[in-house]
Amino acid sequence: MNINMKRVFIGGLVAGLVINVIGILLVPVVGKEMELVLATRNLPPMGVGAMLYFVTVSLVLGIVLVWLYAAILPQMGHGTKTAIIASAIVWFLAYFLANVSMVAYGFMPAKLTAIGTSWGLVELLVAGVVGTRLYKD
Repeated sequence: MNINMKRVFIGGLVAGLVINVIGILLVPVVGKEMELVLATRNLPPMGVGAMLYFVTVSLVLGIVLVWLYAAILPQMGHGTKTAIIASAIVWFLAYFLANVSMVAYGFMPAKLTAIGTSWGLVELLVAGVVGTRLYKD
């Protein structure tokens, strides 16, 4: 099996861009509540450095997502179903487990975390379907 890394990179960057755009749409939904949570823990509001970090992580997640899609192609075949499976795996490992840990440690409120985690699933599913369309063997 040869993975076309150029196409992984291109599709992954597009998927990462989709993650970023959909993620920005979450800010008006939970931004004030997130600021309050940070303030109650004596943490600064999210600044440029944090935003750059999240933009970079989203781009990396997009690349990982498309790479995973390419890696499971021989068993699953091309298509939306494979993109959804790859997206769900990345969501579970990168979003779900980390976010549940934040609730378990008492750092984040469950409601806010549930909204962000659910939103993350939607953004990864959309990003996966879009980004993997650009992958060719």
